[in-house]
Amino acid sequence: MGDLEIYRPEGVRLQKVLAQAGVGSRRKCEDLIEAGKVTVNGEVVDQLGVRINPDECVIKVDGKRVSVDTHLITVVLNKPKGVVSTMSDPEGRPSLQQYVTEYEERLFHVGRLDADTTGVLLLTNDGDLANKLAHPTHGVSKVYVAKVRGRVNKGIGTTLRQGLELDDGPVRAAECRIIDATDDHSLVEVVMHEGRNRIVRRMFDAVGHPVIDLVRTKFGPVGLGTLQAGEQRRLSNTEVGLLQQEAGL
Repeated sequence: MGDLEIYRPEGVRLQKVLAQAGVGSRRKCEDLIEAGKVTVNGEVVDQLGVRINPDECVIKVDGKRVSVDTHLITVVLNKPKGVVSTMSDPEGRPSLQQYVTEYEERLFHVGRLDADTTGVLLLTNDGDLANKLAHPTHGVSKVYVAKVRGRVNKGIGTTLRQGLELDDGPVRAAECRIIDATDDHSLVEVVMHEGRNRIVRRMFDAVGHPVIDLVRTKFGPVGLGTLQAGEQRRLSNTEVGLLQQEAGL
């Protein structure tokens, strides 16, 4: 351990910062530090008693960033069908506001899902994180499971990965796999790195398999887990740290 400028004698002990961030108990955090698994601004800290100002530091455990700002929150919602991805709707349609009333903070959604698409939708008051996650240059992965009309053939994965030309430009899936196929319908999992309007539905329209139902199962490292439609939960600081890392923060 070197002499980093961010060490502050009046600061907070590193193990306390980690424990408050949800990494584990104080004792577990001390063990992680002594094992050399914690870095502060890129330097390994392997001694107990180090004090820091969390606002000045990027802290990682096993290479994964840990979020320590308690004023910023991020929520994952399993968006139900028929709910529009806005915080209010002038037409009176069900909106996202009803799912975040327990939070005093003013949250806003990261990207959108169309009204008929269900699944993972992130809401946050962290503007930097939201902008990075939504920006296509960072290529944060989004996983969808589509129920489509008809039996898809094995070549559909190659077609979607190689790319299609839509009316607003080319698009391609990062990954694609067939989960199940019958004569009536098929289930296909698709991984996308962009989020243009109704992009997954338009891709399947273009290959002759219109979408019947569509659910987003993951946004970056955040999945649905056991959340039922309409349920939400606040992400742990460790999960937020993973999102920050994937967004390039």
